[in-house]
Amino acid sequence: MSKRGFWVWCCVQLATLWLVMPARAQNAPPEKPRVTRILFLLDASGSMLAPWEGRPRMDVAKGLLVKMADSLNAYPNLELGLRVYGHLYPKEENNCEDSRLEVPFSVKNAKAIKDKLRQIEPRGNTPITYSLQQAANDFPTDKTARNVLILITDGLESCKGDPCATSLALQRKRIFLKPFVIGIGAEREFGKQLECLGRYYNAADVKTFRTILNDVVAQTLAKTTVSINLTDESGRPVESNVNMTFVNNVTDQPEYNYVHFRDAKGTPDVVDIDALQSYDLIINTVPSVRQENLAIRPGKANVFSYKTPQGTLWLQPPNLTPNPYGTMRAVVRQAGNPATVVALSFGAKQKLLAGNYEVELLTLPRIMRRITVKQGQEMAVTYDAPGTLNIITDLKGYGSIYKLNQDDSQTWVYNLPDGGSSKINLPMQPGPYRIVFRTATATGSKFTDVRSFTIRSGQTTSVNLFGK
Repeated sequence: MSKRGFWVWCCVQLATLWLVMPARAQNAPPEKPRVTRILFLLDASGSMLAPWEGRPRMDVAKGLLVKMADSLNAYPNLELGLRVYGHLYPKEENNCEDSRLEVPFSVKNAKAIKDKLRQIEPRGNTPITYSLQQAANDFPTDKTARNVLILITDGLESCKGDPCATSLALQRKRIFLKPFVIGIGAEREFGKQLECLGRYYNAADVKTFRTILNDVVAQTLAKTTVSINLTDESGRPVESNVNMTFVNNVTDQPEYNYVHFRDAKGTPDVVDIDALQSYDLIINTVPSVRQENLAIRPGKANVFSYKTPQGTLWLQPPNLTPNPYGTMRAVVRQAGNPATVVALSFGAKQKLLAGNYEVELLTLPRIMRRITVKQGQEMAVTYDAPGTLNIITDLKGYGSIYKLNQDDSQTWVYNLPDGGSSKINLPMQPGPYRIVFRTATATGSKFTDVRSFTIRSGQTTSVNLFGK
């Protein structure tokens, strides 16, 4: 047995164990083994008659597919299908619906595939888009199955369709996983136009074609695992207990959610991942860490490391009961970034990635704290206990409250209800303030009342407008 053949055999044996004994949650009932369905979509257009190292390209493709079908015939939980295009009508007819499912999905159907391949002769066009659309109906309705499409072609779309858009749409509908596309006897420039269809492989010669086909099937069937190290700034894997989301970056939907786990030795656990999809990894720290296009190697034990040092923010309420504010909240943002990271109530503790933050306390007036969160440390943020402003006078009108600054300037804080009653009780931070008010019935701006007052923690300050 060649090294390449031995590799495929090993992958098949490993995958057998993977599909027969799927991972399941603790105490959950055994799951039904997942079925993998592989649809070979074969180009039988007229160009496949072209010679390739002394034989027609079609004969080479047939021979390798026959051997592949034989090798997979007894494989458990695996079904094969064969769709062919370009073989029913001569090229002169320019038939853009020249595509047919020649062998439906079934187990142990290698003989049917071999018999059909012997009958097929290249003739017509290359309707890739139409064939992909029809392939969507070839796969049985089964949400638990892994549907895989392997396109083998030596030409580009000849019927003015858009195979790339079609492939993407079908992936988003979860008809099949990201397809494999094997361009045989093709130049590299040819491949650039097919890369958007899926994972493209350039088989420039027969030996490479054989290797690629074996590798593609091995990737489909081999077990793939992923381990994630969550480290501090020094690269030590000390973080854990964080949800990790593997997002299918074609459908933008989450495929896996795992809460990170480390054993007593600090080693992260191993999770099974279907490597036939492409993922963005979101580590749901606060804020999150995102890795686009996670470079997962099919059939391998993949290990990735990401720096996620975390400290804790504690919003510590003042020692005042009851608190006139009731439930006080704060908004947390990364320094220099206006986007909200998280909004929290006082009394809460929240892990944050190490770094610089701005914490906006929704007091009256609002308070901005600039803090640095450090790995493994707790940062407490609090505010002075509020007092209460009590405007005794009941007048309808228009007014505002301003905070008095040390340089005698004033900063707007609050507007009284527009045209409503001035009689309010308002919790506020300690400090000097000014109220400016005019009644709704006043006949001019000169009838504005301006009064200064001071708020003290835990106390009520009463104000009479117009001395009333």
